[in-house]
Amino acid sequence: MDWILIESDAALAELLSSARGSQAVMVDTEFMRRNTFYPQVALVQLCFVGSDAAGTAWLVDPLQIEDPSPLVALFENPDVVKVLHSASEDLEVFQHWLGVLPRPLFDTQKAAAMVGLDFGLGYRAMVLELCGEDLPKGETRSDWLQRPLTESQCHYAAQDVIWLLDAYRVIAARCAEQGKYDWVLEDGEMACQGLASTSGAYYKKIKSAWKLSPRELATLIAICDWREATAREKDKPRSWIIDDKACLQLAQKSPANMNELRAAVEVHPGTLRRYGESLLDLISEHFSQDNVDLPSSLPAPLNASQRNKLKRLKQETENIARQLGVAPQVLVSGKDYEALIRGDAEQPAAWSGWRRERVIEPLRAFLDGDAA
Repeated sequence: MDWILIESDAALAELLSSARGSQAVMVDTEFMRRNTFYPQVALVQLCFVGSDAAGTAWLVDPLQIEDPSPLVALFENPDVVKVLHSASEDLEVFQHWLGVLPRPLFDTQKAAAMVGLDFGLGYRAMVLELCGEDLPKGETRSDWLQRPLTESQCHYAAQDVIWLLDAYRVIAARCAEQGKYDWVLEDGEMACQGLASTSGAYYKKIKSAWKLSPRELATLIAICDWREATAREKDKPRSWIIDDKACLQLAQKSPANMNELRAAVEVHPGTLRRYGESLLDLISEHFSQDNVDLPSSLPAPLNASQRNKLKRLKQETENIARQLGVAPQVLVSGKDYEALIRGDAEQPAAWSGWRRERVIEPLRAFLDGDAA
């Protein structure tokens, strides 16, 4: 297995120059995310198709790169398909480090489910299934920020794109035969768009938030937005600022002073010293908010009748999945099922494109018939 470590701006520019004309590039990252909000990029692996750079795993060391603009240009090039496996965390890495996302995106994990393999198939399992190669796990827990990188680390990292190329060729051919290659690219674009559009809705992930009154919910939204901004600014995990339970307690109790704050929330005293006054100001501001500015309450969990309807809807999705030759989980998410049953006016972006005609409209028709 050939791999080359790229440790300078000049070497990166030379590599991307030699890669001109590539039809696709396999992409992977190694990163660390222990005590930070943002993932710390430690290595970027590339393997090209159809250029002078083909046939080698290129290991780009971001700790040695001051000018990543050639990589930015590659990711922005619409003529080169970027192939990743289970891309969500890698997308976060690139969004924070480079400010761009790799487009067009072909996610082999999503594509595998599109051609009938298991949903959520891991990289090692996919390579074993499609290529007959059982990859080692030796460096899974390696410290990728250490320098110099070891021979073993580099060999392990290279396998993540060398075998990805072989797997991609098999899956891409199956997708093309079944008319699903563009489906995978559409879903890749949705993933890129969704990364930027969900950052302001964390409050929806907090359990029991549906129980809050509109005024309490307005407070929760403000607290979650403040926590998000603080976590990003300090580059610390959200829970290091305040955890979800504390956010909910603050919204429910709306303390007016430090004594009430200490009694209302289960947090470390140091957290109260650092953020107590800011939280009290925030709560006071939103507690006096006019009724016209308050959000609508979140929907309650599905009732018994709706849960029965959910079972029937999932069975119909399985029927559609069999007809399409895909894993049913790739068609509809749990949130999609709930939105369909409730008849939400706001439609998820994932309901557009191929999925609207092949999945969403048939499921709506099924629900209409089920209600008749």
